Amino acid sequence: MEILKQEISSKCSTRRCISSGETCYKSDMIRFVADPNNEILPDIAEKLPGRGIWIKANKNAISKAISKKLFLKATNSKILVKNDLPSLVEDIILKKVISLISLSRKSGNAIFGYEKVKSSLINGTARILIQARDGSINQKGKLRPPKGTNTYIDCLTSNELGEAFGRNYVVHVSLTSGGLSKRVVHEASRLNKLRGFEPLETIILEGTNNN
Repeated sequence: MEILKQEISSKCSTRRCISSGETCYKSDMIRFVADPNNEILPDIAEKLPGRGIWIKANKNAISKAISKKLFLKATNSKILVKNDLPSLVEDIILKKVISLISLSRKSGNAIFGYEKVKSSLINGTARILIQARDGSINQKGKLRPPKGTNTYIDCLTSNELGEAFGRNYVVHVSLTSGGLSKRVVHEASRLNKLRGFEPLETIILEGTNNN
């Protein structure tokens, strides 16, 4: 019960984005801190000590904070901000998404391959459908994600998705309701925003049924 309360509190917590001035949910943002050498670092896990600086999970918002020297204003001290910070954030979250999917595979909660994924969607064991961004639109459109919200992920390339399964490339993946699924969705959502992608809902809706 206590864990549930903590999860709800975390989801409802908000912070002000120094780039846009908007108040956003922490789950949609990236926390940054200044390390002992006064270099700004992304704190993806939100566990590093120091005063947190929050920015929306958006590459343009992070780039604006760099160009407008907003990190300097937020800390009111001399700091080092590398120009490749947006790419560094994206790379860290990408690796986290791949790692979480890989852990889901090892725990038996992630499967890949068109026919296997299709079967999991038909029998109702699939809770999340993941498809490679660069996969065949026609083939991807033949599979519908499970009903509900946040059941479709499409922010990874086939090579990136393949890395989670020790393959050169993978296009179709489904996740069951294992404990890691929510974390995959959360990090994939942030990666999607960092990459500036829009969900391929129109393509999915135009596809045929899984039957």
